[in-house]
Amino acid sequence: MKETWSRWIRRSRRRYQRFDWATLNIDPWLLLMLLLIMAGGLMVLYSAGGESLLLVKAQALRLLLAITAMLVIAQVPPRLMMSLAWVFYLGVTLMLLAVDVIGAHAMGAQRWLEIPGLFRFQPSELMKLAMPMMLASYLARRQLPPGWMDLIFCVLLIIVPVGLIADQPDLGTSMLVSASAVFVVLLAGLSWRVVGVCALLVAAAMPLMWFNMHDYQQQRVLTFLNPESDPLGTGWNIIQSKTAIGSGGLWGKGWMQGTQSQLEFLPERHTDFIVAVLGEEFGLVGMTLLLFAYLILIWRGLYMAAQAPDTFGRLAGGSIVLTFFVYVFVNVGMVSGLLPIVGVPLPLISFGGTSSVTLLAGFGILMAVFGHRKMSPR
Repeated sequence: MKETWSRWIRRSRRRYQRFDWATLNIDPWLLLMLLLIMAGGLMVLYSAGGESLLLVKAQALRLLLAITAMLVIAQVPPRLMMSLAWVFYLGVTLMLLAVDVIGAHAMGAQRWLEIPGLFRFQPSELMKLAMPMMLASYLARRQLPPGWMDLIFCVLLIIVPVGLIADQPDLGTSMLVSASAVFVVLLAGLSWRVVGVCALLVAAAMPLMWFNMHDYQQQRVLTFLNPESDPLGTGWNIIQSKTAIGSGGLWGKGWMQGTQSQLEFLPERHTDFIVAVLGEEFGLVGMTLLLFAYLILIWRGLYMAAQAPDTFGRLAGGSIVLTFFVYVFVNVGMVSGLLPIVGVPLPLISFGGTSSVTLLAGFGILMAVFGHRKMSPR
């Protein structure tokens, strides 16, 4: 038996070494980490969704579509992406304008475009890719670090789509799109003096931002500061979430044994709050393993972005990976009560279609800039 296993391992190793991953522009380590996280996510989703196989099958189908999109995008030459970035950006901005006029309403928001008889989707999710590609394409054609005129133009490119998304209203997505833009500019070599000036301007604008927030958004901030002020109303979600995570202890209560989630005390448990289910059922150990997997994924992504052959690849790839980090940080932070609730799903784990496709499409861009590095001079 031992000899059979040894033979099987040797054969598998030889097949792996013979397979030319580079020809297909696929990074096997990145792909492996993505598949591990997604497999763990489907397992948690089965529990969070009340043991619904239909829910798991629907999510698996979406992930399969997202993986296909990632592998297809990985074959596109980065120079073609750079040339078409403005077309993509302009097209998504027009779709955001269309959402403002004819978008579908749901849960008090107007965020979707509906293809009659087929499906509906969120154009704002596409802007998470269009924004870093557009800014990277623009800055890659100029001398770096960027001057004031370039910065002003970048701000104009950021303001329009972010304003349209915030108006839907979708604070979480507008924040992620803004983060993706800021990362591109920072990676372009922005001086710390300019960063300090911008930070002061943002701090000065905070009162204005507060008075322009919707009532429910202001309430979320107030609930974050004092959840016990309305424990049966606005504070319910975060109190139940923290209770679920805390009751998991070191090892958790076991798969499908979480009381807060299985007895439906925990709201949105298969979407934004799914990490609370993980914490309750798999404890601190399960949470640590997931965060460690994310950390490896982010480290590998940053390495690949740094190896890109040109400025466009380094800026766009680095921004996509750092925005993925913000995704994880904000979701875990809001579910554990360290940040206000802004409606950001846990990447590759929470139930959702458009966000999964967008995330993996972003990793497809990363694979493309890494895989084509030997074809272009640095």
